[in-house]
Amino acid sequence: MPSELTSLLQAASSGDQPALNRVVALLYVDLRQLATRCKSHHRGNTLETTGLVHECYMRFVNSGQLQISDRSHFLNLAARIMRQLLCDYARERLADKRGGNSIHLDLHDSDAAERHEAERWLAVDQALERLAEIRPQLARVVECRFFAGLTQQETAEALDRSLRSIQRDWAEARKWLADRLKT
Repeated sequence: MPSELTSLLQAASSGDQPALNRVVALLYVDLRQLATRCKSHHRGNTLETTGLVHECYMRFVNSGQLQISDRSHFLNLAARIMRQLLCDYARERLADKRGGNSIHLDLHDSDAAERHEAERWLAVDQALERLAEIRPQLARVVECRFFAGLTQQETAEALDRSLRSIQRDWAEARKWLADRLKT
């Protein structure tokens, strides 16, 4: 017999909005921890954890039908959405710093640090997008491990792969990204 969460995920996958609301309520603590982890890779932002969780929820709601199989898969998808939200936020901040529709002010040290951090975040995102083009399975492992904070075993379960293949892919993906992000 499927667990309550599994049943709710199946219902949410069929477009059942109340089921999605219940899934989010059941996993809210996990989503906040996920948002905190995602934000920790993006220092210097002013986006609040609760705001990131709520924006993620809105993306789930607006995405239409979802195909989510289990808790790990749901959190992996949430991590991907949060990464996209943080990248959008970084792009907006860089546009603002380049002038946008604002009045020009002298840059302070904190502004320069925030700009550098936004640029670093977008470089990581671009490298991961490139990796997804050439080795999508490696990019999925990075999303699970780095952004969702899943263990190697949870990543294996979320991606329906063996633990050993996840370990190999994780090592290869880290090396590939490190080579591309050298400054």
